[in-house]
Amino acid sequence: MRGALRLVRFRGAAGGGPRLGLEEAPGGDLVDLSAAEPTLPQSMREFLELGPRGLELAHRALESGQHRVPRGATRLLAPVGDPEKLICVGLNYRDHCQEQGLKVPKEPIIFSKFPSAIAGPFDDIVHPQDSTEVDWEVELAAVIGKRGRHIEESAALEHVVGFMVANDVSARDWQMRNGRQWLLGKTFDTFCPLGPALVTREAVK
Repeated sequence: MRGALRLVRFRGAAGGGPRLGLEEAPGGDLVDLSAAEPTLPQSMREFLELGPRGLELAHRALESGQHRVPRGATRLLAPVGDPEKLICVGLNYRDHCQEQGLKVPKEPIIFSKFPSAIAGPFDDIVHPQDSTEVDWEVELAAVIGKRGRHIEESAALEHVVGFMVANDVSARDWQMRNGRQWLLGKTFDTFCPLGPALVTREAVK
């Protein structure tokens, strides 16, 4: 079995539109996947929809030794910038529940963020002028790469293409307003930084 891929999106020093790429190693230089395989879509979501064929082309580009780009000459973007859905689970750590003086939920608390909240891994987070309680939480984001419905738990990972670091930024004062509508406080612009890389599930042993 081949090793995990570290998929990224980036802009070059000259600007231009987002490009697909690969990290050679964590924090290392990039492979310009868009240059290596010009027929591939520019959207990570559309690339992942290609399934195994897209990942095979990415492996081929990584192994070619060509189309290298120095990391310092790029600006990394959120690995997935246009998801159809962002589904989040609240109060998913016991110590976070204790920190807020709340009971551990018996069932998952589900909320969402809008795609407009997505930001790159090193982008600034814009502090809303109407909030005095901006908070953050490091999360693990699972990226769904295969559609499904009524999926058995034993087959769930077959639908996960990989994982990203996510920052769940919240305006706590807005989150607690008006009946504790979490969406109000969690989906301001830039409140969901992602990345730097989408690491395919082969990294999970």
